[in-house]
Amino acid sequence: MKKYFFFISFLLLHGYFCTAQSEMGANRTEAIKIAFITKELNLNPEEAQKFWPVYNEYLAELKKARQSYKDDELAFEEAIVGVRKKYKPEFKRLLKTDERVNKTYLAERRFREILKKELDNRKKLRKPANPRTY
Repeated sequence: MKKYFFFISFLLLHGYFCTAQSEMGANRTEAIKIAFITKELNLNPEEAQKFWPVYNEYLAELKKARQSYKDDELAFEEAIVGVRKKYKPEFKRLLKTDERVNKTYLAERRFREILKKELDNRKKLRKPANPRTY
């Protein structure tokens, strides 16, 4: 009986810790993204305070579009363009120039590329160089 209790407890705690680690990783990635975009846009504290709530709304709309059009890539791409056009005047009001607004979208893309490269590098490091087959 003790063995079953221990085994069930282990499984439950293991699931809890795995979930907690993935949430911490997502929070850490989000913090790095915020720092990266803040640096790329050269936001001062007042600008950052106004910019990030609007940017988070923008991301929420992109996420909603992804969920709505997950089976239709073309419709999703059109939705992305629509959301970007919608938020461009808001970003311009906060950032003052078209150049900085465009930097927002470019910084977002560059961050995704950097993140993808980092994940690819980590996958390569995990794989053994000469896998042996028996």
